Amino acid sequence: MMRIPSSYLIQFAEPEGYLDFARFGPPAHAVVEESTRLLERSAAAGPSTVDELMREEVRAKAAVARLCGVDTEHVVLLPNTSTGLFQVALGLSGEVLVSPAEFPANTYPWTRSGRASVRPLPPAPVTPQAVRDGLTARTTALSVSAVDFRTGYRADLAALRDVLGDRLLVVDGIQGFGVVDEPWSVADVLVVGGQKWLRAGWSTGFMVLSDRALERLEPVVSGWTGAEDAGLFDGAVHPVAEGAAGWSITNLSPVAAGALATALELVELAGVPALEARIAEHVDTLADVVREAGGTVVSAQDRRAGILAFTVGDLPSTLVGETLTRSGITATIRPEHIRVSPHVSTKPESIARFTEALTTLTSSGTATRTTVVPGWENGDGGRRPHQAPTADVFAALIPTVHSLADALGPGTEVVLHDLSALPNSIVAIAGDLTGRKVGGPMTDLLLGLVRRGTTQDLSGYETYAPDGRPIRSSTVFLRDARGVAIGCLCVNSDPGRPATEPIEPVETFPGDVDTLQRVLVDRAVRSVGVPVELMKKSHKSQVVKILDDAGLFLIRDSVDHLAGVLGVTRYTIYNYLNEHRKPE
Repeated sequence: MMRIPSSYLIQFAEPEGYLDFARFGPPAHAVVEESTRLLERSAAAGPSTVDELMREEVRAKAAVARLCGVDTEHVVLLPNTSTGLFQVALGLSGEVLVSPAEFPANTYPWTRSGRASVRPLPPAPVTPQAVRDGLTARTTALSVSAVDFRTGYRADLAALRDVLGDRLLVVDGIQGFGVVDEPWSVADVLVVGGQKWLRAGWSTGFMVLSDRALERLEPVVSGWTGAEDAGLFDGAVHPVAEGAAGWSITNLSPVAAGALATALELVELAGVPALEARIAEHVDTLADVVREAGGTVVSAQDRRAGILAFTVGDLPSTLVGETLTRSGITATIRPEHIRVSPHVSTKPESIARFTEALTTLTSSGTATRTTVVPGWENGDGGRRPHQAPTADVFAALIPTVHSLADALGPGTEVVLHDLSALPNSIVAIAGDLTGRKVGGPMTDLLLGLVRRGTTQDLSGYETYAPDGRPIRSSTVFLRDARGVAIGCLCVNSDPGRPATEPIEPVETFPGDVDTLQRVLVDRAVRSVGVPVELMKKSHKSQVVKILDDAGLFLIRDSVDHLAGVLGVTRYTIYNYLNEHRKPE
């Protein structure tokens, strides 16, 4: 095992359970102290203060140059990755290859700039073969993430360089730089934000440009600090400066520059190979925990970085995420999976907490095990897997459903739902008020309550059967030992009043999942008030927000269904979801 200096390790003290460095890396003590020192220095401003603070830019560029194996003439500081990618997109002509599965910071610049035409690659890992198949005579560049933000897949930069030949290779290195030992020098453009794995804090970053990039790209977005004789204020617009300096828009905050320099110097202290090896050990350990808990690792396992993505049985990721959050685990919850990303400073206590959370999830009966409850069949008559020991609870309740319906008399319907079986949650039903069967879905009302976590019992509310008859309904949620809702028992009764046309139904009783999806989507589209064919991005994003709150995405394949309705890709739906779920 490569040794990491204790002087590096003592710099970090993120909370126990923090496993989300692919989203944000809590800064090192030294970074916080340096930022504070520079702010305090600026507060005591004197004749030389600004000049002294601006020297932090030189220090940061020097650290970047050492780690990338270039000179400082090829380095420019930036406040974030997006700024650099937009500059490049506005300076490139021809055709650029880019996968729609990339993080939006890598797709928006090329679409918005309008200078280079975009040739989409398959929405999958960007492999040398995929690029080779996508090349045309007009291709001038490839834009790719060094590490995929969803799966941790590491692009083979050296092989991509060989395939591209003399074309430009534009690399977003934010998910790997500093913790992945890559041949960064093969990139013509390397853009990195410092707020994730570098742990430099927000508003820190840099761009490295090769001689080929400097020759071919036009620095359209170049400010006064990117001009020759930048300090000469003679009323003239000066020519663009030579080298990467010509890509400067304005001075980066010297506080941010100092923070970036400090973070990069810490990386140099520990050494990238040692950091990479330690993170790989943590990822291996977490992957073993997931598998032992019955989960499935869905992230890259061959060419991978510090990201681990997984699922647990057929459970919606939102439910798994809620369990992790209650256990003090910070992770990224996506519609399709859970993403965890440890760092060198991740302690055994954090991994133990993660292990306990997944063990609790599976042992409590929430995760899928291969046990069959007698009488529980899905819509096509086949047996379905269930859980143990929660299975025992439902096995005992199923006969009670029929006994209860008999006791309540004619005009009564009793329904038992198993929330872990979403969307086909009906495991027992007695009565035919709503015309549903075992294996059918829950109502839109209950689905929304489950999604929002508002699983309070409902008593005596009025709704309408599919044929328009008024019915009285009550719902009691069943909970495990931790108080987590695992199912619900619903009683519907016919008060004997004639059928009417409800002004606005409280809930609908779909007979199958397709009908439930259609009801939810049609209602969301109507509520936005714009026909789909006339919708703009803001309207479609609002539809996704409404449907997320309504619980649509607890249904398998619902993303693909909605993408077809709205005429967008599934990745666009995921982008809208991520935007909606960002903490305020």
